[in-house]
Amino acid sequence: QVQLVESGGGLVQAGGSLRLSCAASGSTAAMGWFRQAPGKEREFVAVIDWSGGSTNYADSVKGRFIISRDNAKRTVYLQMNSLKPEDTAVYYCAAGAGYPYTGAYRYNYWGQGTQVTVSS
Repeated sequence: QVQLVESGGGLVQAGGSLRLSCAASGSTAAMGWFRQAPGKEREFVAVIDWSGGSTNYADSVKGRFIISRDNAKRTVYLQMNSLKPEDTAVYYCAAGAGYPYTGAYRYNYWGQGTQVTVSS
């Protein structure tokens, strides 16, 4: 069983930046970030493989968000730049997949979520 704890969410103005962190209690392979806005389904944001050499992003965040990881700290990060009001959501960290899949059902472990609110 792996526990994930996210941090770094908050309120920011459009155009601003935030960095989310997700600390894992154990070793993980691929790790991902997903988000869920009110009234919407959870959607894929970004994923990274164990080595950090392979990443994938949703089209809506490509060029603005960067996913990275520090395996020594068992932590994955999501640097979010040029934030837009439509990025407002609860952001979840996910782990437990052996490959950087984009489907949420592939992941066994989830954090509690951290709220990101972008004001216009």
